[in-house]
Amino acid sequence: MANLKEIRNRISSVSSTMQITSAMKMVSAAKLKKAQDAITAMRPYSDKLTELLQSLSSTLEGDSGSKFANQREVKTVLLVAITSNRGLAGAFNSNIIKEVTRLTNETYANQDVSYLAIGKKANDAFKKTNNVIANKSDVFDDLTFDNVAEVAQMLMDKFVEGDFDKIEIVYNKFKNAATQIVMTEQFLPIVPMEGDSNANIDYIFEPSKEEIVEQLIPKSLKTQLYKSVRDSFASEHGARMTAMHKATDNATELRDQLKLTYNKARQAAITNEILEIVGGAEALNN
Repeated sequence: MANLKEIRNRISSVSSTMQITSAMKMVSAAKLKKAQDAITAMRPYSDKLTELLQSLSSTLEGDSGSKFANQREVKTVLLVAITSNRGLAGAFNSNIIKEVTRLTNETYANQDVSYLAIGKKANDAFKKTNNVIANKSDVFDDLTFDNVAEVAQMLMDKFVEGDFDKIEIVYNKFKNAATQIVMTEQFLPIVPMEGDSNANIDYIFEPSKEEIVEQLIPKSLKTQLYKSVRDSFASEHGARMTAMHKATDNATELRDQLKLTYNKARQAAITNEILEIVGGAEALNN
């Protein structure tokens, strides 16, 4: 009977876990809808603004070019790792940590690499290296454009001051609830547009092209970082919803197996008791 009690306790434990994972799945599903709508509405604006400013920056010559497009010899690199503040999201955080580690060890093996963490998981992973310049995990407490813009402004200031020659963002791009794509985007310096895709487009600039670039580039960079954080935020809830769905299914399967094992053990115990009673009755008759 001790064995039966142990199985009952395991069934109770698995059932409790299943209730927790099911609740977390529903919470993430509710949050995912809002986050998905936000990034879907924002992405076309951000992409078009970036495309326009890349095109404008590539046409500026000499000293009239933006200070944010200044191409320098890459000696110092800053990697902005965007993860989440919480776990239980499958490989969502580990994929970002692996990609940042790969960039550090392979792509920028000969450069001085530092990190800026947006998300507690990134900070926990890289703080041991003593190269984390800042931990901006609090942006997820109140995810607004203004809060992210402060981080973007800090990055722009450090690039202009020469602290870093190149800044890249590593984040999860939201595709759907089950799929997140690890992206590495160059934040600074601004990447000029390749080719002449807009060569035949006749734009009328008011005020001058230089003034437009100088005023809109900071806004474009802030929008780019905000889009990346929003993408990561939606991806987090999609990954967590998928992970909790799988966990719930696994818990259900395990519970069913334990119930079957319990019923078999209980049936065997009853059979043994019947055999003992029959054996005792036969002994009395003899």
